Amino acid sequence: MASKLLRAVVLGPPGSGKGTVCERIARSFGLQHLSSGQFLRESLGGGGDQGRVGEAGEREVPCLMDEFGSILAASQPLTPISGPGFPRTLGQAKALDGICELDLVISLNIPFETLKDRLSARWVHPASGRVYNMDFNPPHTQGVDDLTGEPLVQREDDRPEAVAARLRKYKDAAKPVIELYRSRGILHSFSGTETNKIWPYVYTLLSSKIPPVLSDEEH
Repeated sequence: MASKLLRAVVLGPPGSGKGTVCERIARSFGLQHLSSGQFLRESLGGGGDQGRVGEAGEREVPCLMDEFGSILAASQPLTPISGPGFPRTLGQAKALDGICELDLVISLNIPFETLKDRLSARWVHPASGRVYNMDFNPPHTQGVDDLTGEPLVQREDDRPEAVAARLRKYKDAAKPVIELYRSRGILHSFSGTETNKIWPYVYTLLSSKIPPVLSDEEH
């Protein structure tokens, strides 16, 4: 008998640590983490294992992306998790309703001042989407990617003058989405300034839904 699918989304503003949380969920619960860039290359370019992402069926739930998104897909026919970054608007949430019924929504609440600092210090490797933060997750060599040695860039919307506008836009768009999921009783909010302090609570929540393959201490 097939395992019951758990459909969940991770929500949070830019810089809130959605990608980090999803990577930890992937390791802890035996899922595979795919970045939005990889998802788009595989689904639009025709490469890769298309049975893994983007197709409806027993293996996983289809996922829609935006520029902040990444995806967690089942590495075995167990329990897929979609997100983070989608849905960011009420319209996207209603579109997702037409695809599947969510069981769980994780919302990351980070103070905006913390987010401003994080985003302004963020640099990325364009080809892979790997993200570095010059304050707490710098590259081994300043200005270059750890794996390829290629130059890092700062996105235009991560520049200090653009960050405040991005956060205001997210707050306005996300409020009705969060209220929608709260009204359905599936919203679980986690607040803090550090992912390492938020993560144990996320792990405990998911452990009540999915059998973990790693203990929290193994991270």
